[in-house]
Amino acid sequence: MNETPLDKFVADKGQSEAARLLRVTAPAIHKALSAKRDIRVLELPDGSFQANELRPFPSQKSVA
Repeated sequence: MNETPLDKFVADKGQSEAARLLRVTAPAIHKALSAKRDIRVLELPDGSFQANELRPFPSQKSVA
């Protein structure tokens, strides 16, 4: 399995094709890239793709 950062995946495939392969909309891809979210795309053995976001734990800021 090959893991690729979302920005490189989009650069290789194009925004519309990346969105289709990940089963999301092109605006969702644009928003994720604009927000600089740490999303990795994994190519599965069957040739499909899955995206996972790496986030700190806990993800919510605590109110002090």
